[in-house]
Amino acid sequence: MIIFAVILIVLIVWLAARNGSWGMGSWSPGPRRDPLEIAKERYARGEITKEQFEEIKKNLMG
Repeated sequence: MIIFAVILIVLIVWLAARNGSWGMGSWSPGPRRDPLEIAKERYARGEITKEQFEEIKKNLMG
């Protein structure tokens, strides 16, 4: 019975830490990145075409 309780507690702690819900406030992977910078990086890597980049840029600028 004690072993079962210990396993259950370890599992709960592991899941909480894994899901980022451990600690104060909400978990954040880091500072918020500028969406236009992300689009520029994706364009530079060839993930999106020039037309797609221009459309994203147009939508973000207003």
